[in-house]
Amino acid sequence: MKKLLLMLMLMAPLATFAQKFGKVNIMQNLPEIAKINGELQATAKQYENDLKGMQDELKRQSDAYDKAKSTMNPTAQKQKEEELNTLYQKIQQTYSDNQQALQKAQQDKMQPVVEKVRKAIESVGKTGGFTYIFEEGAAVYTGTNVEDVTAKVQAEISKMK
Repeated sequence: MKKLLLMLMLMAPLATFAQKFGKVNIMQNLPEIAKINGELQATAKQYENDLKGMQDELKRQSDAYDKAKSTMNPTAQKQKEEELNTLYQKIQQTYSDNQQALQKAQQDKMQPVVEKVRKAIESVGKTGGFTYIFEEGAAVYTGTNVEDVTAKVQAEISKMK
């Protein structure tokens, strides 16, 4: 009994060495990612242009107010200041809304790609008998017994199209 227990204890570390590890570097190499990034950049540029137009309008109205302020009665001054403040708040709200819309668009567009990559990695992991597959750059140290399975995952993704 003692010999069996001793043998099991000695064999346990060998089971650890039998684990198979893989790594992938896939997300930045996918054509879908480049397309999504291009679409998001175009949307961001449109948002930026819209905000620039609003800021230019605020500046124009503010400059006009500064020039005419001395000739305005206090009621008109107060009304114009409220209009400028409302426009400024609208710009801030639009900026915030645009940021949220951009984040939501990124999540919505990336979700199917991430899911497809995850399924491909799972398939390669099961087929290849891997214990773990890491995204390259996430591991602090990669030993020599880690296999780069990026090509296998890319092939699996190609099958899914």
